[in-house]
Amino acid sequence: MDARFVEMLKPFLPFLGDREITPETELRQLGLDSMQAIELMFALEDTFGVQLPDEALTEETFTTAGSLWNAAASAMPAGAADSV
Repeated sequence: MDARFVEMLKPFLPFLGDREITPETELRQLGLDSMQAIELMFALEDTFGVQLPDEALTEETFTTAGSLWNAAASAMPAGAADSV
């Protein structure tokens, strides 16, 4: 996961406290609700210059930090996720 992605997630997770965000971090348990998920999606798209496809906009995508990062990375041009 990209460091910018991790920093971008923090304001959307009110119950994060001083815990580290890992790919296994469960976003809903840390306070991400459906309205914040939409805002997070827009922030993700703006930050990384991607557009998440409609099929990626599922509950499963927003389950963990890793699943969300994977969805974003798959929307990036080939190899771009490795260079961000």
